[in-house]
Amino acid sequence: MLPDKDGPGVGGGQSSSEGEDPSVGLFREYLRLRTVHPDPDYDAALGFLGRMAEELGLPMKKFEEHWKYDAFSAVKDAEGNIFGRGTQDMKCVTIQYIQAVRRLKAEGRRLLRTVHLMFVPDEEVGGQKGMETFVKHPEFNKLNIGFALDEGLANPGEAFTVFYGERNPWWITIHCPGSPGHGSRFVENTAAEKLHQIMNTFLGFREKEKQRLNTSECLTLGDVTTVNLTMLKGGVAYNVIPSEMDITFDLRIPPTVNLQEFERQIKAWCKEAGEDVTYEFAQKHMNQNMTSTEEKDPWWRAFSGACREMNVTLEKEIFPAATDSRFIRAVGIPAVGFSPMNQTPILLHDHNEFLNEQVFLRGIGIYERLIAELASVPPCPGEA
Repeated sequence: MLPDKDGPGVGGGQSSSEGEDPSVGLFREYLRLRTVHPDPDYDAALGFLGRMAEELGLPMKKFEEHWKYDAFSAVKDAEGNIFGRGTQDMKCVTIQYIQAVRRLKAEGRRLLRTVHLMFVPDEEVGGQKGMETFVKHPEFNKLNIGFALDEGLANPGEAFTVFYGERNPWWITIHCPGSPGHGSRFVENTAAEKLHQIMNTFLGFREKEKQRLNTSECLTLGDVTTVNLTMLKGGVAYNVIPSEMDITFDLRIPPTVNLQEFERQIKAWCKEAGEDVTYEFAQKHMNQNMTSTEEKDPWWRAFSGACREMNVTLEKEIFPAATDSRFIRAVGIPAVGFSPMNQTPILLHDHNEFLNEQVFLRGIGIYERLIAELASVPPCPGEA
């Protein structure tokens, strides 16, 4: 047997191993590049193909969509805009917290309360193995938390948005059974007919909520219920009428809505579509706690007072999506969502997500002041 003497410089006209055809060596080199999902190394593949183009004297063009720069390269352009996944959601806040605490420590500040920095996983996938579990852990209780800051959103205008509550996410699948049969016949009581009625009812409600939002200057996205059809399932063949079809919706419900009444409405919609139409939840959050934004509340007074002194204008809203704040509020701890990003388009999870360096740096100073003020709130009634 001959030893494998593959080297990094194997090219189209060089032997990669004694007695091996150069083409085989090239083939094996390409196979070693890990291009499988979920973490494909496309950069290595592009490097390999670029080298081949150079060896052959051929031009090469690379076409990429959406992102101006690599999403993890943290490129800063001439205007000071820093591009990268996480610039708004929410690696920015992580560094701003750390740097704000660094400044407070460098100043030798002594605060009345303890400041805890918590970095908890799984927020983007529901938080069940992250904050939802941690708030029930004895170590969390030992922290004796009085108030929490969590993530917010950018604001395109001059003001900064602060969130005092969240909509409840309900992920619901509705099962529509029906009579099967051959695709050439008018079969009665089919699953598709029931699904059609469910779809029309839910999307009709969606349109009403959309119109309510668009025709009111007082409402924001967090004040209405969004309904989005996200999955359809059913059928086995072109000419077979299925015996069951499923339809899935993502609902986000404001804390001002009576959730029990809303579920009764869903039951009624299903019954109207057919007595045998049923539903199940993949996710159904019922917590409707909201953090007080009244000036008599000591936490809000400290937060809003510090913002006024910094000439930071606040716009209070219900958060339209879901963050870890909902788990913190569920155990009775007030929390607000706040990311100090004004004059910034909302681009979290979007292409070309960016944050300007001056907005980022100002945010550190804002957090420095907020942390100092919040950590100086005297003991509240009932606090240990």
